[in-house]
Amino acid sequence: MEIKSILIANRGEIAVRVINTARMMGIATWVIKTAKEPNAYYLTQGDHIIDFTERTEEIAEFLDIEAIVKAIKDNNISAVHPGYGFLAESPVFAKRCAEEKIIYIGPSSEAIFKMGNKTIAKQLAREHKVPLLGGSKGNLASPEEAVKIANEIGYPVILKAASGGGGRGMRIVEEEKSIAKMFKMASSEAEKAFNDPDVFVEKYVRNPRHIEFQIFGDQHGNIIHLGERECSVQRKHQKLIEESPSAALDENLRKKMGEAAINIAKSVNYFSAGTVEFLLDDDMKFYFMEMNTRIQVEHPVTEMITGLDLIEWQIRIARGEKLPLKQSEVKINGWAFEFRINAEDVQSGFSPSLGIIEKISLPRSKNIRIDTGVVEGSRITPYFDSMVAKLIVHGETREKAILYSQNALKKLWIKGLKTTIPFCNAVLLNKNFRKGKYDTSFLTKEMTKHYHEGQDDEMLAAFFATYDFVNEVEKVETKEVDFDKGKNIAPWVLKKRLKSL
Repeated sequence: MEIKSILIANRGEIAVRVINTARMMGIATWVIKTAKEPNAYYLTQGDHIIDFTERTEEIAEFLDIEAIVKAIKDNNISAVHPGYGFLAESPVFAKRCAEEKIIYIGPSSEAIFKMGNKTIAKQLAREHKVPLLGGSKGNLASPEEAVKIANEIGYPVILKAASGGGGRGMRIVEEEKSIAKMFKMASSEAEKAFNDPDVFVEKYVRNPRHIEFQIFGDQHGNIIHLGERECSVQRKHQKLIEESPSAALDENLRKKMGEAAINIAKSVNYFSAGTVEFLLDDDMKFYFMEMNTRIQVEHPVTEMITGLDLIEWQIRIARGEKLPLKQSEVKINGWAFEFRINAEDVQSGFSPSLGIIEKISLPRSKNIRIDTGVVEGSRITPYFDSMVAKLIVHGETREKAILYSQNALKKLWIKGLKTTIPFCNAVLLNKNFRKGKYDTSFLTKEMTKHYHEGQDDEMLAAFFATYDFVNEVEKVETKEVDFDKGKNIAPWVLKKRLKSL
């Protein structure tokens, strides 16, 4: 199947990411303009724009399946790439694309549905001998059923939404008397978030490591994995820093987990990019958690250690091509970290930091990659996620990758709002993190202070303040501002002194 054009049904850095690969492949790109973000950077990168700014529908722009399908048909666009989030794991969207003969750059709607429903996914894992935690074999009919199963497998247990993810519809239960209350809370939250109140229960592993495997399949039955990523640095089930490979795995365990990931993918005849997620306990036993049927935010760390373009692979597989590599041909080179630079105030519990990016300075090096959807002047709004950029750093070894990451973070500056850059710096200084000895309890156990101030931070803050002040002086001297408001000040004296330094 030929793909001449792609509509990117997404925004921000992932839209820019897909555009870059499509351009390299000679494919025209279309992007969606919204009233919530009419001057977004990604709009300047696409070849064509579909204007949704005049919409009056209540449903959000990137969730309106029929409006997106109509836009694709009206503009004779070959294919659609959903990115991540929004409609990326909607079986309905994938099915509508198939019905309208639109090439969906992703897996089949059946695979999305089965893996998106955690109850069905666990049943398939059980059938294909993929390790699972003890728990219910299906959705729970009542709190009483939850109590019965919990008493059999032992506390603590966790109640989970059958649909969705991101930590919503999840409740940890330490004792029997709390189950009824937690059952109602998990079910209610699941219904609001995913329009599905079903929940299941399973044994809760305290402080596991979160390990995921990048898998890829084609439409000819070939499935391979591209190694693992460690995602244990997270807050409320939201990943903050990822690395690949994982310091916890040896070759034997990597082989077993990789084979399990491929087996679960084979259970739904999977093709395109996918991620199989596992929990790893203190005894190095792993358990299937879920499968994400899309490209992941953290896919660049896999690209850095394999030298592959996973978006290109997605597009080629959607065209019907075979995988270019066999499992034995996959080579892992060095180590890579990804740091999610979010517009958040870590000192205030990672609360959103909204505003305009006044200045941004990005590090440049052959072993550094920045994926971003913003530039100076971009506005961080409350309508979308708070991620500003992803810093991805590669090194020959884990130790060198950490050193290179520290240097890169020192050169990464964003002015105008608070970000997670100081948090990333603090993590890299942690002794256990540097040794690779950490798990999902890392933030609560190790990071008593979420903020690291470098020795030059105060000087740099003074520099930016002086820089802005001098700019104001220039406005005064060129009469761009009301001179009378500054008649008691002699800033040009300071300006001359600064120039003489």
